[in-house]
Amino acid sequence: MKYLRWVALLAVSVALYFAPGQMKSYGLYITTLWVVYWIAGVGLNLTVGYAGQISLGQGAFLGIGAYTAAVLSKAGVSYLAIFPTAALVCFAIGLLLGFPALRVQHHYLAFATLGFNMLVFLFLRNEEWLTGGTFGLNNIPRPVIFDVRFTRPLDFYHLSFVVLVVMGGVMAWLLRSPWGRAFAALRDNPIRAESVGINTTFYTLMAFAIGAAYGGVAGALFAPLVQFVEPAPFSVANSLSMLLMVIAGGSGRFFGPAVGAVIVVLLPEWLRVAQDWYLAIFGVLIVLMMVWLPGGLLSLPDRLRGRRA
Repeated sequence: MKYLRWVALLAVSVALYFAPGQMKSYGLYITTLWVVYWIAGVGLNLTVGYAGQISLGQGAFLGIGAYTAAVLSKAGVSYLAIFPTAALVCFAIGLLLGFPALRVQHHYLAFATLGFNMLVFLFLRNEEWLTGGTFGLNNIPRPVIFDVRFTRPLDFYHLSFVVLVVMGGVMAWLLRSPWGRAFAALRDNPIRAESVGINTTFYTLMAFAIGAAYGGVAGALFAPLVQFVEPAPFSVANSLSMLLMVIAGGSGRFFGPAVGAVIVVLLPEWLRVAQDWYLAIFGVLIVLMMVWLPGGLLSLPDRLRGRRA
């Protein structure tokens, strides 16, 4: 059964890699954006779903990664250096953001991370010498790695998907390691975790830092995808959308961010056939899903098994 699961996962990965080959440019753009948000969601799922810490700042880390990539790429830095730089910058800032989590929890922590997101947004909007302010930074080049140019939309999608697979593999390894069990213990009962020798301070900080690093990598893909960055996509509203993505997909479930990214990124596009009503329909669907499936869409099989039992 275990090997069958891996074969199925490999088949789905290959299908997702080659499926967009016949899409038009806008379809490729939306699909690539789904992949980018999936990467950011994987990091936020670690912070929220596995470590039990509330964060409303992932949109800010997406922006920090995007602006880091934009500034460095326009300066001629190779993307082989940009990806780890964006991740390290966000890792360091995420580490600092984790300190309030050592003192406050629940909605107080949510307000602290919300304030951080607003601070980053104001910095991006006002510091024109670095970020371009409301005018943003344009003409961001697509990556060139080992003389291979990812300028075509399909090539860039393939690059984004490979980065997703690598980052997903790293997260899977992390969750299967003793770190994963420590994060779960921190989420379930911090006092009990500390009583059995788990350094809750260290793992709380790491939950924020690693989750932020994933947001930085996603941002380093977001910038060359849109080839123009300005502060609006990195506001508090985007962080709320990312939190919705994790919760709606299934908080604490490995593929929850993938399903959640479909809901947040792709579903509104599919509903555009309803024209002016598409946002109202989207909101109603989200409310109904949260009422009937508070554990996210991936909790549906467990709910059905519980009813049969």
